[in-house]
Amino acid sequence: MKAMILAAGLGTRLRPLTNDRPKALVEVGGKTLLEITLARLREFGVQEVIINVHHFADMVVDYLKANGNFGMRIEISREEELLDTGGGLKKAGCFFLEDSLDRDEPFVLHNVDVISTIDLNRMVAFHREHWALATLAVQKRETSRYLLFDEKGQLCGRRAAGDAEPEAGRGLAGVRALAFSGVHVISPRIFPLMTEVGAFSIIATYLRLAALGEKIEAFRADEYYWRDLGRPENLAHASQDSGG
Repeated sequence: MKAMILAAGLGTRLRPLTNDRPKALVEVGGKTLLEITLARLREFGVQEVIINVHHFADMVVDYLKANGNFGMRIEISREEELLDTGGGLKKAGCFFLEDSLDRDEPFVLHNVDVISTIDLNRMVAFHREHWALATLAVQKRETSRYLLFDEKGQLCGRRAAGDAEPEAGRGLAGVRALAFSGVHVISPRIFPLMTEVGAFSIIATYLRLAALGEKIEAFRADEYYWRDLGRPENLAHASQDSGG
């Protein structure tokens, strides 16, 4: 199985820690966010990974080289200008389409600044059982922006916290508002459907495709530990959680 780690962001929420390094190399309990994410992916059988980089890109390349790529095949997707989650994934598309035998094999898309115990094997199995285009790990918790799912668990919109006007992909009757966890399982058949260009959010693509009838599924991850590591105080909490 292959995966992509989204690591190109400026890490502005983590300043001053990211004044002299990319957020991927910020540490929790003596390990970088990148090492933690790679270890999680490797635990579930992922051996081939592409990482998008921008901010202090050469530091990430040198770090991986110094650590022997952690025993994995790792490719780098350099972004001269930030492409956001959707644009970054689209740029890296060839990595997932290079082998014709793997073009139906789902892959994992994972933010570098989240940590969780989400069972990726279960999530991939769920994705396959539902013949989904994409499967999103979601939880019932507070967030700044919610994804909206219908009674079948399929994406149909999103809304900001406290905003009465949701953005609809399709009908919004009887929806559930859930928080996205930054972990996706995606079918490679999404690439020819990504008509957006330049920098764009993958969520915008999901909403457009959901409106066209594509299945963007919710994988309920309420039972699993999850934490956003995008702020210094969250790093401290995560270190305490792990006993560090």
